Amino acid sequence: MAKRVEVQIYNSAETGFAELEQERTFEPLWDLHYGENPQQPAMLFQTANMANYEIIDGKILSYNEILSLTEIANVLSEFFDVYAVAIVKHAAPCGVALGKTLDEAYNKAFDCDPISSFFGAIGASKTIDYEVAKHINSMSVKMVMAPDFEPKALELLRENPFIKLIKLNTPLSEYKSLIQKDIHITPFGTLYQDFNKSELNKNSFKIVTQTKPTTEQIEDAVFAWKISKYARSNSIVIAKDFKTVAIAQGHISPVTAVEAAMHIACDNAKGAVMVSDNTLPTSDCIYAALPGRISAIIQPGGSANDAKMIELADKYRIAMIFTGIKNYKH
Repeated sequence: MAKRVEVQIYNSAETGFAELEQERTFEPLWDLHYGENPQQPAMLFQTANMANYEIIDGKILSYNEILSLTEIANVLSEFFDVYAVAIVKHAAPCGVALGKTLDEAYNKAFDCDPISSFFGAIGASKTIDYEVAKHINSMSVKMVMAPDFEPKALELLRENPFIKLIKLNTPLSEYKSLIQKDIHITPFGTLYQDFNKSELNKNSFKIVTQTKPTTEQIEDAVFAWKISKYARSNSIVIAKDFKTVAIAQGHISPVTAVEAAMHIACDNAKGAVMVSDNTLPTSDCIYAALPGRISAIIQPGGSANDAKMIELADKYRIAMIFTGIKNYKH
């Protein structure tokens, strides 16, 4: 006989989720060709607080493309006030960079993982100009999103019948206000939580090692930490000079994630910053990072082995920063 389980029912008004009980109306926008796979029928519905966007030439986005579009906007909303480019594949970031110009940001982002970038989706925080459009048109890209396109850039990109162009009319500075809740409907009930809007700045860091990070390393740490919020756990992001040199994600073991990131970064890991979305629990994570010769590690902290990790980092002159914030993401 199954064991009886008692469940505490909470008052939704007290927990802040009273709106879940309210009747919601979803207006159908259009049928999608299919969902994640051809055997899965799918539709797109209009909901409250949608982003304002235009699909140039009226092409219909697929289910997977809408997920990638969301991931692009999520990442770019972290860098709305600078030149930023995010490249996404299968709704996961594979290259993100900042630059003095959009062209510089694009080239740095593409250099992170050129192979994964092909047949991916590209997003820009600023108007796409002709030089960037030439780069994009030289590779196979499924989708490009930006606040706007220069006329010559738009003309060039429209020559490629396989690219879907999206103009995001909602300012990226306002985009986060549209992201409210994260909902998962399961056979065991509907999970309902606030979206992860964690924020971090260099003044909230807790530097725990005798080896101190430089100003440049701290700036790179903030940059990479923002990206790690959107990478699938367990994730490791390695960055240098406002450019991701490796994004390893979706690993069951944090040690495996570190090893995968070092394999992607190769020599580019030297002097770079390594960010973990979750607590690094064992010294094996440090040992896995040593061949890459990284200069600093930023992680939530909170492991029973924190003291050992700090001691080991100091032994190899690696600066370590604790944030106290986990960014776990399924």
